Amino acid sequence: MSNDFSLSSFPQLETERLLLRETSLQDAEATFAVLSDPSVTQFHDLDTFTSIKEAIAVIERRAKRFELGNGIRWGIVHKQDNILIGSCGFTWNPQEHAAEVGYELASTFWRQGIMTKAVDTILQFGFQKMGLRFVVAQVMLENIASKKLLEKLGFHSQGVKKQYGFFKGQYHDLEQFLLKNKKLSE
Repeated sequence: MSNDFSLSSFPQLETERLLLRETSLQDAEATFAVLSDPSVTQFHDLDTFTSIKEAIAVIERRAKRFELGNGIRWGIVHKQDNILIGSCGFTWNPQEHAAEVGYELASTFWRQGIMTKAVDTILQFGFQKMGLRFVVAQVMLENIASKKLLEKLGFHSQGVKKQYGFFKGQYHDLEQFLLKNKKLSE
């Protein structure tokens, strides 16, 4: 169990169908394809991408966050083709020994169990390898699919934080969800 959140190398995680890996500039077009879809970014704190430069910038920002030990974001790919279809990851909260989880998936892959498996896999990594005490998620109230995903994974609503998030030029009410590390709760 780690006492800080810096990792010596980027951990690659696998499920039966998926590979969760570090993204690179080679994933820029696929990242752009995911984040240029308004249905994907509708409830995201990112604006819908209009330029490949935005995809390059987000890949570089996520790499820098990992390098500084502030968070980790895995690219989600199907094993058979290694093409990026989304991402998921954590922003660390070292003081609380906790993290906030975030994710997005190309809309053509929604409702196939992909994000459930991907997020479950990183939660196991966070609890078992990083020693997280708990993980939080902040969800826009209208994002019913994300709420259902979190509840399916065992998260519990902690209530609504009024005007808590500021993105896309306005404040948003966000529902906070929490998942405790069961091993530390026993």
